[in-house]
This record gives sequence, C-alpha cells and structure tokens, in this order.
Amino acid sequence: MSPVPSITEAVRQRVSDALAAALPEAAGADPLLRRSDRADLQANGMLALAKRLKGNPRELAGRVVGEVATEGLIADVEVSGPGFLNITVSDEAIVRTLAARAADERLGVPVAERPGTVVIDYSQPNVAKEMHVGHLRSTVIGDALTRILEFRGEKVIRRNHVGDWGTQFGMLTQYLIEHPHELDHQEGEESGGAAMSRLNRLYRDSRALFDSDPEFKERARRRVVELQAGGAETLALWQRIVDESKIYFNAIYARLDVLLTDDDLVGESAYNDDLEALSRELEESGVAVRSDGALCVFFDDIKGPDDRPVPLIVRKADGGFGYAATDLAAIRNRVGALHADTLLYVVDARQALHFRMVFETARRAGWLPDGVAHHLPFGTVLGKDGKPFKTRSGETVRLMDLLDEAVERAAEVVASKAPDLSPAEVAERATEVGIGAVKYADLSTSRSRDYVFDLDRMVSLNGDTSVYLQYAFARIQSILRRGAERGAPAAAAHPELSLAPAERALGLQLDAFGETVDAAAESYEPHKLAAYLYGLASQFTTFYDQCPVLAAPEPAIVANRLFLCELTARTLREGMGLLGIHTPERL
Repeated sequence: MSPVPSITEAVRQRVSDALAAALPEAAGADPLLRRSDRADLQANGMLALAKRLKGNPRELAGRVVGEVATEGLIADVEVSGPGFLNITVSDEAIVRTLAARAADERLGVPVAERPGTVVIDYSQPNVAKEMHVGHLRSTVIGDALTRILEFRGEKVIRRNHVGDWGTQFGMLTQYLIEHPHELDHQEGEESGGAAMSRLNRLYRDSRALFDSDPEFKERARRRVVELQAGGAETLALWQRIVDESKIYFNAIYARLDVLLTDDDLVGESAYNDDLEALSRELEESGVAVRSDGALCVFFDDIKGPDDRPVPLIVRKADGGFGYAATDLAAIRNRVGALHADTLLYVVDARQALHFRMVFETARRAGWLPDGVAHHLPFGTVLGKDGKPFKTRSGETVRLMDLLDEAVERAAEVVASKAPDLSPAEVAERATEVGIGAVKYADLSTSRSRDYVFDLDRMVSLNGDTSVYLQYAFARIQSILRRGAERGAPAAAAHPELSLAPAERALGLQLDAFGETVDAAAESYEPHKLAAYLYGLASQFTTFYDQCPVLAAPEPAIVANRLFLCELTARTLREGMGLLGIHTPERL
C-alpha cells in the first residue's frame, strides 16, 4: 500500500496552492503550519510574507482564505489575530485518513525514498570489565535509533566497538599462563553472572600481582609485545578472555532486550593490522607530523589552557597505538569497505573533542566525506542528589544490579495491581515493566541532557513513564476483550459520524505518528517518539473518560470508538516497539 499523507500534509498542500493562486509572487512560500490550541491547525506564514511583500498581513490572509479548497478535508478556515489562518479539519477527513492508516500494516508510515547505509556505533563495553550504568545510555539509545532507522527502510549495520586490545591484556594473558585454570567453567555454568565473577577474579588477582611483583610486571609487558606480534599462544589466551566477556555481554543484552549480537561485536583488535599502514599514510601525506617522538595531528582552533596546541596522538612515542588510531581505521573500514553513507557514534558527551579531531583528521586524509560522520552525545545518569549515579559506598553502579533491582521493583507493582496473576506471570510482566521503565526513562529524556535515575518514579502508573503507556495499551486490550464477550459490533470506521472533542483530539494525535517517526529519525532523537507516545496515551485516557465505548448510544458509535481503540493500541505497540519496549496484553 502507498504511504498515507497526514492531515497536516494534506492541509499544508491546500494552503500552499491557495497561496500560489492568491499571491503568484509568493508561490512556493512555506505556510508555516502547526498544531494550535485555537484550532486544529494554524498557518503563520502570512506575517513573514506580508513583510516581504510590504502588504497588510490580515488582508493577504483574507485573499488566501478565498482560494483555499475545502472539499473533503477542511470544515472551516478563518483569519485570526494579525494574519494567522485558523483551520478546522472535518470529522470525515479525520476518520477517513485514520481508516487508510489502519488498512496498512505500517500504519501508513512511508519507507525512506532514498534509503542509505548507516553504521551505528553503540554500547562499547570493555573486555574483562563489568558494564556499568554509564553503558546504559549508549546501549539503549543506539538500539532505539537502530529500530527507528530500520523501520524507515535504511540499511543499518550495528557496530559494538569494544575495548579488547592494549596493555592490560599483557597482564591478563600472562596471568592466565601462570594460572591456567582461572577461567575454567563448572559443568553447565554458562551464565553471565558466573562469567563476570571469573573475569572479576582474573582482573583483580592479575592487577594485584602486576602492582606488587616487578618480575611479573616485566613478564606482562613482554607479553604485550607477543600479543601485538600475533603469537599463537598469547592470541589463544586473549581469545579466551574475549569469549568469556561475550558470555557476560550477551547476558546484559538479553536482559535489556536489545538487538546486539556477537556478529555486531567488532573490537579495536579488528583494525590492528591496518594501523601501521594508516600511520604511514597520514605521515606521508602531511596530515600527521612527528612531535616529541609521537605521530600527531594538530588543529589551529584546538588549544589547551596554556594556549598550546592539543594534538590528536595517532601513535605514541613508544610505538604503541591508542584510541585515535583504531577510530580512524574504523572510519576507513566503514566508509571504504561497508560503503556507509552515514556514520553514527552514540558516545558520551565528554568525548566530543576526541571525535571532532578524529573526524577532521579522517576528512583531511580523504577517508571521510563531509557530512557523513555524526557524534551523537548523551548526558550523564544522575542520582537523586543530582550527582553522577553511584552506590552508597561511592562506587560505579553495576548495570546488571541496576536492571535486577528495576525488575524486582516492578514485580511489587505488578503483584499489587494484578493479584490474580500466577508467580510465573508476575515474573514475566515484571521483566517487561521493569526493563521498559529503565529504557523509557532514558529515551524520554532529550539525548544531550542528564537525567535522574529514580526507580520509584520510573515504575509509577502515573506521569510520563513506560508503565503509564503499557497500562493504556493493556486497558485497550481489556476493552476489546469485553466487547467481544458482549457481542459488540466489530470495530469499523464510520466517517459519516460527528466526533466528540476527545475523539477528534485522539484522531489527530494518531494521525501524527508517521511525521513523528520521521522527525525522530531525521534528528536522531528518540525522545521525540517517546513524547508522542505519552501524548497519545494521555489523549486516550481523556477519550476513555469522556467517550463511553461499549456503552455508546448507537452501534455505529460503538464500532467507531472500538476502531479508535484498536488503532491506538496498534500505534502504541508499534511506537513502543521502536523504542525496544514491550506492550503486555494484560497488566
């Protein structure tokens, strides 16, 4: 089925045509149409147009009104204030447009006209280290953007750029050589918690020995050289550590219900073989220069507090490579081998300067076309005290502990609201509600802003929470079940009916779904979709309170209101799914 133009798009076209007819010299001008509390839509473009044409805005607006074609779409259009156009859409147009959306499995949302290839880099944990609350935002935001862009028809390649290379692996692999059973599994023991316990023990004990035994420290340093040279024994031990970490990572990803798999994990080590050639090319082209033995890239506008230039260090004076080299190699691979049109990096805002320098270096080297790479920074997760979220002892909060606590808190809410559920059903709902609550709290916040992690608020049935949205969906399912049990008319659109104000408001909100998905995709901001869904659930609550569904006075009204319920449920389920959040049938 072809895409369904929104009511706003249809009205915009009518007003644009009227502008061109009334004022030929203004053909192509934007009518600046927006939602309004004075009417369904308001066109504000007359003010700027009158200024350009040196005319009276109310007079120009009046001429435009006379040319607006209203048939089948617009119930009323009038001049308001200094020259606004207040436009009321007909009830018939609302219902017919919604019926067209309901007839399409995509709810009328168009596929991108020119889909591209997007590489999105997110999550980025470190091998042999626990994931903490700082990894939550990257993982959840990246996953939502992946879902939204794929729904739009883009080809999305996920990249989990894990830290799996560097000096610490000399310490870890050397310790494994000397303590070969450190990562042995007990029979049947493949859980993420067990894997993390083994990794924690390996890291803690090897670090203690590294810090206390100079001879072990020297052996560990030699082991780094062996690892970088590709020694078979060292690489095999390194792979054991990576594989153990994957068990743990996958347990987190399964708990969060995100799309990342082992196939998406492409760590720093993947680019190791390219770093020598990359450095040589940067130096030979003059993009990078030697400074105090290191290979550096300098920028005229990036200086430190002492007013000295701050370089991007591609290769250290001791010959080792850092993050900059692997990030540059990743860009070369993603643009050159994967043919990406767009590179997205969902990374902490504190890395903004690093990516600015990396992108500019890649551009100078000819590896990165203008406008392809985008750093999508995100803010910090805060505690209730407004400071970065920590445990009571001041330690970083482990991500798995946080998720487990969210599910436990959700179980209390579910059990109190639905005492008839079995323990197994409570556990299933608690996971959907608890994980959804954590995700939604993150995704409903503007990506660049900090937010307070407050589980009490997150699992509340009131306010802007995922539980409120899930409850709205479950309430609709209850209405539909009761309708079927009572032999109510089948849900069906009735364009001939007059709509109550709450029905109109719900219908116009439903019609905005496609525009909202587009806006979230274009700006890489999932919070726009979250805000829309909260608005939809709120409009449904008002509709439910003011417009009896099964007790409506006429069968046609019952059928039309059931139709609005069904479409609301479908839109909530689709939208929540794009955020990676489940919508339980019962709650």
